[in-house]
Amino acid sequence: MAARQDNSATRLDDAARAGWLYYVAGNTQEEIAAKMGISRQSAQRLVSLSVSEGLIKVRLDHPIGRCLDLAEQLRQRFALDHCEIVPSDPGSTATTIGIAEAGAAEIERSLRLADPQIIAIGTGRTLKAAVEQLQPMDCPHHKVVSLTGNIAPDGSAAFYNVIFNVADTVKARSFPMPLPVIASSARERELLHAQPMIRSTLELAAKANISFVGIGHLDPDAPLILDGFLTETEQRSLQKAGAVGEICGWCFDAEGRLLDLPINDRVASAPIPSREAGRVVAIAMGDRKAPAIRAALIRRLANGLITDERTAQHLLA
Repeated sequence: MAARQDNSATRLDDAARAGWLYYVAGNTQEEIAAKMGISRQSAQRLVSLSVSEGLIKVRLDHPIGRCLDLAEQLRQRFALDHCEIVPSDPGSTATTIGIAEAGAAEIERSLRLADPQIIAIGTGRTLKAAVEQLQPMDCPHHKVVSLTGNIAPDGSAAFYNVIFNVADTVKARSFPMPLPVIASSARERELLHAQPMIRSTLELAAKANISFVGIGHLDPDAPLILDGFLTETEQRSLQKAGAVGEICGWCFDAEGRLLDLPINDRVASAPIPSREAGRVVAIAMGDRKAPAIRAALIRRLANGLITDERTAQHLLA
């Protein structure tokens, strides 16, 4: 009897995975068969089962057992308050499909709360992809505040800043941060932060009930370098000092310690909100980001994580 139940659960897991690959990741049944190591007929039956069992709606509504196991292991390993793992597409290491939907669902849960919330938003490609999945909502009782500056070095809007995307979709009061991500000097940052409008936005960010942030790597092709916020010379000096990642521009080492370097003295972003007063949920994935994600979790720069199956395995290795 137990073996039959186990087989049934495994078959539903397979159906959920096949349904995700077909309806979310856009694979053909031939591609699903190749990725799962089954026949095309079996792939077709599993996709049909995912529909008949109600596993597929707009989003995947079945927590695959392996993902649940990984999430529980990460919760225990890093004392996380929230952890969600989505399936990885075996054919792609770069797609944000799946993690974007999961991130959007978690943001929407906060927006649906009846009590007024202060929701802080960071920056990054994966977080931007999640925000683009948000459903239109009317939330006039909530406040959404940016943790990072919204201005690129050339004066244009920073490409991966998402506060304006949120404002376009969610009818809540939004508070952008009209600053560069990284100021030209520590003195400039001090002068900018002294402005009353900026000071009030920083104070609001510090009171956030929940924050959603991206985590960036610091390789030569990192967004901070490609977008002109840091020079190649500064990137090399960061790596020489042991930097492995950044959150909202704040650079840290493999133990999650913020580096005592002039570059961090120039970061114009708000400090990462208190993990004691609220949740800080990182939405991030990728093999190259794994050291940065692990470091952030070790130091509890974030106490929540949404990532994919492959990245979770790296974090637990």
